[in-house]
Amino acid sequence: MRDHEVSSAAPAGRLTAAVVYVLYIGSVMAVVTAPLGMLLAWWRMRRAEEVAHSHLLFQVRTFWIGILAALCAYLAWHVLGLFTAPAWMSWALGYTFFTLALIWMLGRCAVGIRRLMSGQAIADARSVLFGGAKADRDRPDSDAGVPA
Repeated sequence: MRDHEVSSAAPAGRLTAAVVYVLYIGSVMAVVTAPLGMLLAWWRMRRAEEVAHSHLLFQVRTFWIGILAALCAYLAWHVLGLFTAPAWMSWALGYTFFTLALIWMLGRCAVGIRRLMSGQAIADARSVLFGGAKADRDRPDSDAGVPA
């Protein structure tokens, strides 16, 4: 390769991680893409370099935590039915769970995509929330640079 040529090959696993994030976001419309994304992430995780490995682990955990949460919501819905709770309670539980799960999943994907595109690993891939992400502040503090 010549000095002025740049390799376009992504390090092992980063393209896979990007595809899995897209599959997870696509699962909002077609649920079948989430299991496909999890299988792809799990299959490629062992061969990925360190940064991609953290993303793939984060993605596999996103899938399984989501399944566990859905199972818990389903059981809670059934318990409400056993106690003959009003129908609006079941509907409220379902809509609340679905909305929170959607925000959680899209938030994890957004954090992951942002970190993947900047070449950063997921800080805490085993996290239940957002991988140890901190809010970035691109603007300086309002007090900074102001003479006292």
